[in-house]
Amino acid sequence: MASPIGTRSIAKRVIATGAVVAASSLLLTACGSSKISGNTGAAPNASQSVNAEGADAALVALVPAALKTAGTVNIATDASYAPMEFKDASGSIVGMDVELGTAIMKKLGLKANFANANFDSILGGIAAKKYDLSLSSFTATQAREKAVDMVTYFNAGEAVAVLTGNPDNIDQKNLCGVKIAVQSGTTEADEIKNTINPACKKAGKAAATASEFTLQTDATSALVAKRDQAMMADSPVVDYAVKQSGGTLQKIGQDYNTAPYGIVLPKADGQLAQAVQGAIKDLIKDGTYGQILTKWGVSSGALTDSQVVVNGATS
Repeated sequence: MASPIGTRSIAKRVIATGAVVAASSLLLTACGSSKISGNTGAAPNASQSVNAEGADAALVALVPAALKTAGTVNIATDASYAPMEFKDASGSIVGMDVELGTAIMKKLGLKANFANANFDSILGGIAAKKYDLSLSSFTATQAREKAVDMVTYFNAGEAVAVLTGNPDNIDQKNLCGVKIAVQSGTTEADEIKNTINPACKKAGKAAATASEFTLQTDATSALVAKRDQAMMADSPVVDYAVKQSGGTLQKIGQDYNTAPYGIVLPKADGQLAQAVQGAIKDLIKDGTYGQILTKWGVSSGALTDSQVVVNGATS
């Protein structure tokens, strides 16, 4: 995620779980599943009912012929980013993006097949036609929109987590000299390089050190194991990690740089983008969208409308 096009966010992206951390109440499994403090991968509000609406004929008509013939849409996602996308105890990919993506495809008369992929490989995979699209907590940036189009579906900010009690007295607004765990290719990784460290240099302070990991789960493990002093990730990911940590982690400061996530689509595939956008609008209108967000504990990021973003980001 080091390059702007690899950045995870219409400015970001980033939890789930990784290697077991000894002497910690935060249990992370190496397979990338989100088994934290006994969590089995169930949604935070698993009892929340979700509508079972069928296909929308008008939207089905917009689906490109090749996808209609295939009947299944291959959707890339980085399953290390709970509660958005991660693996449950059985190894199945679950999360808000997964449930929403499945509902979108149902509106289009299609079946969703989610494929796990490293975050910073996804855009290249779409360009190579390995995947049809991606739901993986991508925020839209101008650089990214040179390669893909996006349909907005959720708002997220960025956030910083530390060990409970903030033993190093870290200030979210002054991260100079701090060793920060971050997922590669994310907006947060770019922020350290392009915003935080230039400001530290200008102020005559030591640069922050970014410990970059392929999986967000490994970034979380590094903080829990005290190999790093802080972790930067998207706000829903940090909030979920804190809730599941059994008191090991806390968030400091406020969420910032809030911007929409976008479903990533091949460049200039306008017909598919319109179909996906229409499905999101349907799901918002019929209440399914709100039910899914409530189920996964991320209602604060709800949008009231969806936009097709083509060279429209401001960052």
